[in-house]
Amino acid sequence: MERPARLCGLWALLLCAGGGAGGAAPTETQPPVTNLSVSVENLCTVIWTWNPPEGASPNCSLWYFSHFSDKQDKKLAPETRRSKEVPLNEKICLQVGSQCSTNESEKPSILVEKCISPPEGDPESAVTELQCIWHNLSYMKCSWLPGRNTSPDTNYTLYYWHRSLEKIRQCEEIYKEGQYFGCSFDLTKVKDSSFEQHSVQIMVKDYAGKIKPSFNIVPLTSRVKPDPPHIKNLSFHNGDLHVQWENPQNFISRCLFYEVEVNNSQTETHNVFSVQEAKCQNPEFERNVENTSCFMVPGVLPDTLNTVRIRVKTNKLCYEDDKLWSNWSQEMSIGKKRNSTLYVIMLLIVPVIVAGAIIVLLLYLKRLKIIIFPPIPDPGKIFKEMFGDQNDDTLHWKKYDIYEKQTKEETDSVVLIENLKKASQ
Repeated sequence: MERPARLCGLWALLLCAGGGAGGAAPTETQPPVTNLSVSVENLCTVIWTWNPPEGASPNCSLWYFSHFSDKQDKKLAPETRRSKEVPLNEKICLQVGSQCSTNESEKPSILVEKCISPPEGDPESAVTELQCIWHNLSYMKCSWLPGRNTSPDTNYTLYYWHRSLEKIRQCEEIYKEGQYFGCSFDLTKVKDSSFEQHSVQIMVKDYAGKIKPSFNIVPLTSRVKPDPPHIKNLSFHNGDLHVQWENPQNFISRCLFYEVEVNNSQTETHNVFSVQEAKCQNPEFERNVENTSCFMVPGVLPDTLNTVRIRVKTNKLCYEDDKLWSNWSQEMSIGKKRNSTLYVIMLLIVPVIVAGAIIVLLLYLKRLKIIIFPPIPDPGKIFKEMFGDQNDDTLHWKKYDIYEKQTKEETDSVVLIENLKKASQ
């Protein structure tokens, strides 16, 4: 005889099996949650709340299964509340269902969904590339670019919040560097044990409310940039260069990763050494090791000038982000400096010596060439000189005879004239 169906709950569906003594027991599906609502606290804290389902079985120990619309971040808990820090730049939805146990294979009730949309406004007016860096665990510096559909005279303002603050704060000093706008605000390290779970909520908008607000969530375990270390001492010990430096404030050495750069003035080369564990093993440095680190650089010659500088970044032991290096520290030098006066004199003397050697070499090569390959006389030139000299002598004698003849004729004419005068008298 077939068993009649019966109602197991107001929103439930009864799954029944026919039969007699061998039929299966009825299985209930829990009704959905009720009054699911969503709200925003602070700047980016989204909170969902709901009530237990109506008509639930009194023998059921209710648990609530929830996840976001992208099926990520699933959670099963008895609380009727869930919150999430999320930048409200896009729509976000939460789906919630109920079930009677923590068994993951048990299907929850029908899922109920509630969404929250970002603030209204032209998406092209919102700022872009909004990013923040926590400098030395002391202050945070945020920067952004204006949106495409934004007036050049837009007056921006930045709001921030984190758990150590009682209310939302406004960043007062907005500045501009090139195309970027920015603002800095004090942010000291959180002292409680949940430091790694904290984050800073950021929102940038304008005073007039004409642009769409832009949000960002900055975890306190990422985007951390330490200050550069301070080199305290350099010394040579047992043929190696020992470097001692002071760590940036607010950090401990095990949370930092170092790079030591050594530049040699003689070879004009530089070597970079990665330092994961910096320990002071030099007895000279043991007197003051508080907040200091040391490293031994091998193969550095003490008879040359060596210049050292250091930079640092956070590591994965304490922080999620390990990509932001500090600036390089101030340089410190050790070793013998090259005599600059001698160097200048050598620069002046060496070219003169080289030029003189080249001239002497050229003269020597020319003389050597004449000795090895003497010039061959030109027969035509010799005969020309011989005949040219003879013609000249002939002409000379001819000119002399003509001159003597003319002189003799003139003398004879004078004598003849004188004789005629005497005869006439």
